[in-house]
This record gives sequence, C-alpha cells and structure tokens, in this order.
Amino acid sequence: MNNLHKNTAKSKKRPLPYRSPLFVSLICVFTLSVLFVYFTSYSIKSPISQCSRFTGATKFLWYAPHSGFSNQLSEFKNAILMAAILNRTLIVPPILDHHAVALGSCPKFRVLGAKEIRVSVWNHAIQLLKTGRYVSMADIIDISSLVPSSLQAIDFRIFASIWCGVNEDLICSHDLNADSALFDSLRQCGSILSGFTGNIDTCLYTVDEDCRTTVWTYKNNEEDGVLDSFQPDEQLEKKKNISYVRRRKDVYKVLGSGSGSESESESAAVLAFGSLFTAPYKGSELYIDIHEARRDQRIQSLIEKTQFLPFIPEILNAGKKFALETIKAPFLCAQLRLLDGQFKNHRKTTFLRLKQKLESLKAMDSLPVHIFVMTDLPQGNWTGSYLGDLASDPNHFKLHFLREEDDLVTQTAKKLATAGHGLRVGSNLRGLDGISKMNMHCSYQKFPDILLYVEESVCACASLGFIGTAGSTIAESIELTRKSNVCINS
Repeated sequence: MNNLHKNTAKSKKRPLPYRSPLFVSLICVFTLSVLFVYFTSYSIKSPISQCSRFTGATKFLWYAPHSGFSNQLSEFKNAILMAAILNRTLIVPPILDHHAVALGSCPKFRVLGAKEIRVSVWNHAIQLLKTGRYVSMADIIDISSLVPSSLQAIDFRIFASIWCGVNEDLICSHDLNADSALFDSLRQCGSILSGFTGNIDTCLYTVDEDCRTTVWTYKNNEEDGVLDSFQPDEQLEKKKNISYVRRRKDVYKVLGSGSGSESESESAAVLAFGSLFTAPYKGSELYIDIHEARRDQRIQSLIEKTQFLPFIPEILNAGKKFALETIKAPFLCAQLRLLDGQFKNHRKTTFLRLKQKLESLKAMDSLPVHIFVMTDLPQGNWTGSYLGDLASDPNHFKLHFLREEDDLVTQTAKKLATAGHGLRVGSNLRGLDGISKMNMHCSYQKFPDILLYVEESVCACASLGFIGTAGSTIAESIELTRKSNVCINS
C-alpha cells in the first residue's frame, strides 16, 4: 500500500504534456495563425476606417423597418421625408420577411429599443443575402419619380459593402456560410452601425429616441420640447414601473442644421434611426407628426408625392393582364384576412360585409358575379365557410384567385430579377470609393415572392368594387391604390 502511495506521488510530480513550454508555444502559434487567417481571409476593415469613404458632401440616413410589408412601406415613406428634411441620402432597405422583426406596442410603451431593432434588421438583411432571398424595396415600389429629382438614395447592399469594407462580391453573394469569417465580420460591422459601441465622431450618430419619449415634428410653429398630448396613464406607470415623458421635437432643429450650429448628429456621415413607424392614436401620432410643411414647399411637395407610391410597372402590368385576359369581365375584389392575429376573431363580420355586397350585385341580373379572392385561408379549408358556399354556386358566382406557382406570377418574378431596379438606385453617386467597380446586376438563385403585390394590382382593376378586412393594412394599401387609378393609367 505504501509503495502504491509512493508511485502515485511520483506520478503527480511529472509535468503534464499540455503544461510543457513547447506545447504552450505551439498552441499560441496555432491560435495566432487561425486569427490571422480569420481576419485576413476577406477584405473587411474597421467601420471607423471606412468613414474616410464618406467624408464628402454625401451624408446618409439608415433606419430599421419591421413587421409586415404594408408597415414597412409606411416606414419607407416616413424615411423618405426624414432624409429629405435632413438633406441626407436614404439607404433603401430590403423587404423583410413577414414579422421577422417586431417593434412591440407603442401605446403600451413596450417596444424594442432602437439599438436592438437596428441590429435585428441588419442581421436579417444579411440572412436574406445569404439565402438568396434579398429583394429591395425599390425592386417592388417605383421611386423613379423621386430619385434623384427630389431625393438621393442608395441601395443597402451597396452601402453595406462600402461601410464594411468588403469587396463587391457581397452584393450578389448567395454563399455566406454561417461559420465563415465574412459572415461573422458582417455581424460585427452591423453591431457597430447599430450603435452598440457608441457614436463615432463625424462618422456615426445613432438616434435612440423612440415612440416612448419622442414625437418628431417639422416647422409646425410649436415650441421645441413641449409635452405631447398622449402620455402614459398613472395605471400603466404603476403596473409597468415606467417613467416615460413624451415630448414633441422638431427633427430639423434637433438632428439637422436648424439649430444654427453644426451638431454632432448633423456632422455625422451616417445618421441611424430605429423604427420609423407611426400611427394616429388618441389624438396624437405615435412617433412622427409630419403631415404638411406649408413653410417648406420642397418638403410639402414630397409629402404629397409620397402619399401614394405605386408598384413598379412590371407588377402593375401583371395585375392588369390577369384582369383583362383571365377574368375577362367586371369583377369584385375580396381581400379576406382570416387567420392572422385579431382578424381570425372577426371572420363572421368580414364574411357578412362580403355577403351584403354580393347580394346587391346579384340583384343587377348580371350573373355570374365575378370575384377575385385574395385570402390567407387555404382553399382546402373553405368547406363550411362562406367562401365554400360561393365556390359551390357557379351559377351565381365565379371565383378567381392567384397562386405562387401560376405562370403569370413566376414570369413576373423573373422580369423583376432581370430588371434589378433596386441596385440601380444610387449606382451613379459620385465620391464614394469603389462604387464604380461594383456589379450592379445579380443572377437570382431564388426568384422573389411577389404574389401579394400582383394580387393588390389585380384588386386595383376591380370595377365592381372592393371589400377588405377591417383594420388590415393590406386593405388600406389596396384602397389607396384604387383611388390612384393606376389600372387605367398603367
């Protein structure tokens, strides 16, 4: 037993292999080699050093869109106004997947912070690039009437390539491996741009005010910093333990050159907002209260132009073609949102409005009544619903609808991919290093999902009227499109 103890004691005194100086040296050399390869495999530089690329007259505005397409379009319109007021080049974002990024509730003072929502949007945009599903807002919405006559703009992919110091391959790359140095460095680059490392003098200023504390205005004769009419009530303050105070601030005075002296925000090459979502609530606006600018005719004209931004001609023409060549008759459009959120609880009300409209059309003795249906309720689930009743009554009703796999939709998606409207935005900007060398056309591995946009364009041509789901932003978008007469003008 004693011998065993002695042998054990001797064995403890032997130096372990991983503690030897040679082994430690080898590990250090290997680690340094890996880090060297990691940070030199791609031409990525510090965003701080990239600011030298933005030292000219061009200054940029970035923001973080979120939620569904209609909300993203609403934010895009607000971003156009903010960029014009602040005399900045707007960074045109991608269209995010439906609810891939959520803001939260402004009325309940429970929202994602500006830094967090910026980095979420950045990461999702890179994910869209990685999976070959990137579609720019300018690929879908026609802003040719605004750029460059009323607004300077640049595609997010072009900006990100320059800001992060990567080569032009990022714009069209569909092979960003999740474990690659490029992908990780892009995430780090987005974190810096989102403001997690703070502002960077003359380079980056992040706007961290949100709808809990601020309502942005512009030249409305109010004293800057006055209290807004909507504040959290006492019950909410006690329940959520919050102490927010909402103030109305002139965006031009606070973030632009309206103060009379160059501020940190005005001098920064990049101004980064969080969400730019707003909506009327209790007699106020949740975040942006800029509906007119009579004292600034340039901005007033832009407000009027942005009230309705049409789809690009390829989408409008597809909707008109379906109406003329497939439906071939006057028709009613029914937008029935039945599964998502609050709308599934109002199915009976939605169907009742449709039924009342169809009964009045039946009385006109022009049968069958043609109906274009856009709905999130799968056709296999129509049985037992009012839609099922309509489909089983061909003598009185003829239903039409589109699917993603339909030839009209796929061919239009191919046309969009070929047109590449988004990458053309800002491709002629001067004074940005490397922009002239970039590839401004990408070959798509996956064609964009455009069914919703073509459906809205079909509804714009519905001469017998439109029945939409109450409270749906899609229904509001269709109503606006119908008022613009794009079906007649396209």
